[in-house]
Amino acid sequence: MMQNFERRRDRFELFNRMDSPAVNLSFTMDLPDFRPWCKAQGLPPFHVLLCAVLRSILKVENFRYRIFEGEVICIDRLTPSYTVVNQHHDLNFAQFAWSDELREFVARSLVAREEASSMAGLNDTYQGMSPRECKNQVFVTCIPWLDFTSIQHPMASVGSPDIPSLAWGKFRNGANGRLQLPFSVQAHHGFVDGYHIHHLAQTIAAELSELMS
Repeated sequence: MMQNFERRRDRFELFNRMDSPAVNLSFTMDLPDFRPWCKAQGLPPFHVLLCAVLRSILKVENFRYRIFEGEVICIDRLTPSYTVVNQHHDLNFAQFAWSDELREFVARSLVAREEASSMAGLNDTYQGMSPRECKNQVFVTCIPWLDFTSIQHPMASVGSPDIPSLAWGKFRNGANGRLQLPFSVQAHHGFVDGYHIHHLAQTIAAELSELMS
């Protein structure tokens, strides 16, 4: 699998030498309107979209590259996590174990949300992860109140943005029964170009269509 990375190792080395090798792109995501299907199935749209997004990450190889102990690796699993708001309107983190089955994925996600949103202090369960396990993450946040046009994600190290950061915002009705929302992708430019972000968006739309079929 890493032979695909080797084809672009020179691009990785180019961007990895830069003070900030991150690419950060915000755009309008166009999706099939899956909200009526979610309502009929008794499933919350955010958690269905989260499942579709993370399944899509696993299908687009460039979003699975990480840097570990100075070497590029390709992860084959994800630990789902995302931001929530607690009773004081402060940010917290929800994290749960992966499931391939949609309803079980959503059920685990809902439990994690309730646990994290009920905490006054910061949920620090992620600190129990090993450095290698931390690489099985994608940072996800949702800002459902805003139709944003850009976002800057925090990074532990400006020089190492190898774990992608994703954000989406307020849903709005699109043309011909479609759904639109602002979507942002931040990733290491040595791994991900504009084409791969486009491909991810297409894959998410296809994943939602498949879930509803």
